[in-house]
Amino acid sequence: MKMTTIGTAVLAASMAFGAAGLAQAEDFPTKPLTLVVGFAAGGSTDIQARVLANVLEENLGQPVNVVNQPGAGGAVSLTRLMNNQDEGHTFVYAGTNGTLTFAPHAHDTDFTLDDFRYVASITTVQHAIVTGENRPFGDSWEDLVEYARENPGTSYATQHALDRLVIEYIMEQEGLDLRIVPTSGGGGMAPLILSGDVDFGYSGGTHSGYAETGEMPVLLSMDGERLFAYPDAPTVMEAGYDIDTSDFRVVVVPKSTPDAHVERLAEALEAATQDERFIEITEERILMPVHFRGEEEATELLYAQSENYRELLERMGGVPEED
Repeated sequence: MKMTTIGTAVLAASMAFGAAGLAQAEDFPTKPLTLVVGFAAGGSTDIQARVLANVLEENLGQPVNVVNQPGAGGAVSLTRLMNNQDEGHTFVYAGTNGTLTFAPHAHDTDFTLDDFRYVASITTVQHAIVTGENRPFGDSWEDLVEYARENPGTSYATQHALDRLVIEYIMEQEGLDLRIVPTSGGGGMAPLILSGDVDFGYSGGTHSGYAETGEMPVLLSMDGERLFAYPDAPTVMEAGYDIDTSDFRVVVVPKSTPDAHVERLAEALEAATQDERFIEITEERILMPVHFRGEEEATELLYAQSENYRELLERMGGVPEED
């Protein structure tokens, strides 16, 4: 009788715990949510996030407010999120995974991959190496490499430490002597490329605005697959460079966020990727494919890429110095 009583008590406690977890999942969210964008208003991440917020509101039954916290390529927003105790009511929509996989190895950040949970990835970022019209090497990466070998000082527009590291690696592999031209984002790169003042450069997505006119041809896709709007351009790996430069947008919450809250957010995000409004803004406006990956897959990809960048930094002797 005594053992039966103990067993009954344990079973009752277990059922109560399970019921509490279920209630927790059903209760979340209990207040308005905050979707944090780590970049200034008006960029593709911000534009997409505002449509995403509207779609999530309907699914989650609470307002979703978009807040911009720009700085350090998204690192400021993640630093603030790290110690947030809002249990998933506040989350960051990371516009690039390089802030998580590259920055902690290359810079002094207050966070690492271990400080967060990655609820889901919902969009593949379409970054690329691009050029302008009517260049002597045409629209071919192979022809550009041949041209650059014969013309030392061929110019490349860089935007940040990560793309600079990638081009330094390519220079070493191909024996190129390029002139590196620092620029401030797509707004700084585009005029130089379009005018012909710089031969080729990195684009985080600016080229998508020129897909119809053909003014900014893509030489290489920096995603793991060929680009949505430029299927003829080979990927970095297809061109023979053994580096993972793929990028995707992921929803990030603090490590302490309860499982039930993460699961509820993931369900809402997966539903958003099937919503016509989100698909339209993503695939027709900013020309990026909608692609849902759950927490397990997204986390695995982030850690694999983090290790890839760590090894690349070691091989190249650290972050290239600014000119």
